[in-house]
Amino acid sequence: MSEPAFADLQSWLTALSQTSVLMELAVLLACGLLAWLLARLVSRAFVERDFNSIMFGRRVVDGVLFPALLLCFAYAARQLLAHSVHLALFKLAIPVLISLLVIRLGVKVLQAAFGASPAVRLLERSISWIAWLAMVLWVSGLLPLVMEELDQISWKVGGATLSVRKIIEGTLTAGLVLIISLWISSAIEAKLLRKATGGELSLRKAFSNAARALLMFVGLLLALSAVGIDLTALSVLGGAIGVGIGFGLQKLAANYVSGFVILAERSMRIGDSVTVDNFSGVITEINARYTVIRSLSGRESIVPNEMLITNRVENLSLADPKVWQFTNVSVGYDSDVDLVSRLLLMAATAQTRVLVDPAPSVVLLAFGADGLEFRLGYWIGDPENGSDNLRSLINLDILRMLREHQIEIPYPQRVVHQRLVAPPAAPQQ
Repeated sequence: MSEPAFADLQSWLTALSQTSVLMELAVLLACGLLAWLLARLVSRAFVERDFNSIMFGRRVVDGVLFPALLLCFAYAARQLLAHSVHLALFKLAIPVLISLLVIRLGVKVLQAAFGASPAVRLLERSISWIAWLAMVLWVSGLLPLVMEELDQISWKVGGATLSVRKIIEGTLTAGLVLIISLWISSAIEAKLLRKATGGELSLRKAFSNAARALLMFVGLLLALSAVGIDLTALSVLGGAIGVGIGFGLQKLAANYVSGFVILAERSMRIGDSVTVDNFSGVITEINARYTVIRSLSGRESIVPNEMLITNRVENLSLADPKVWQFTNVSVGYDSDVDLVSRLLLMAATAQTRVLVDPAPSVVLLAFGADGLEFRLGYWIGDPENGSDNLRSLINLDILRMLREHQIEIPYPQRVVHQRLVAPPAAPQQ
């Protein structure tokens, strides 16, 4: 084994020392420049493209399009030069470009589908190692020998014969099928969710989740078929899974079904202000199993979708985003009622968040024990920006104007009655 390897290394060094290598290097550089220009022109055609897209990426060379074009141009150039030049550099460049394309495709698809997570980073490193290892074995000529040796390691499982080579090939094929399924589902999700807001966003989110689940299911079936597993044998497994969902996974199945019901009927949408189980906030995300509600203080509540279906939920912006609020004020009995009403209306209309239509209103609520009780009511159109902060600003203005006009804000008054008690009579002697 050492002599052929040494001879192959010698042939590589001899081939790379020829002057024709400079011509190959120039052609490769020209292919790279042409691929960069074409990718740049295509990316400019998509002015409103997503910078985290799979094909383009944040920069021209970050997406899948650039290495794919470079591989196509390099392969075409190799076919043209093979008739006139003894190729050496292209035999190394083509496997490197294929490995680069596989790594870039796998990494970009996983990032678009699952985001940045430790599991995704582990898969990215695994794809990189496998691609570069396959490239090294291919270039060195050891790949057929390694695959032949792996094919010798086999064993029988029932009536089928499995080998390490079949398992590796099936696993790689299954991974490729799943990556393509994730790519298609990510492209569908990006297309559906682009420029969607409110109820339309929720409905498109439902369709994108359903499309991803369907494509992943079809991809999984194709991957299992590629590995060599008979799909008819999964009927028993499917029945067992159905029984498990029916008995042991009732809550999980109920949450998933409730999630699709919420997204389909649009009773709650992303951006709605809701109150669930004494927790108020804005819906920021609706997933298949749970919904994320973010309060104004920054806290996030993960609510199972079944709770949103079975429990009472206050949706402040279901049919109308406008919300009515009020604040109560007490003044002395000797105060000018008309003046107090005007000052309260001025305090409300001075705030830009208070709607003009419907207009604020002031009512004399009650004759209290300590003074006249007024209620100032007003409407706001952005409850997601908070209500206590606006109420505080209005109360501060009311307090300032009442003091400027010397209108009394009464304190609790209590009347104390004193009764004189006659001293007891002296005893008679």
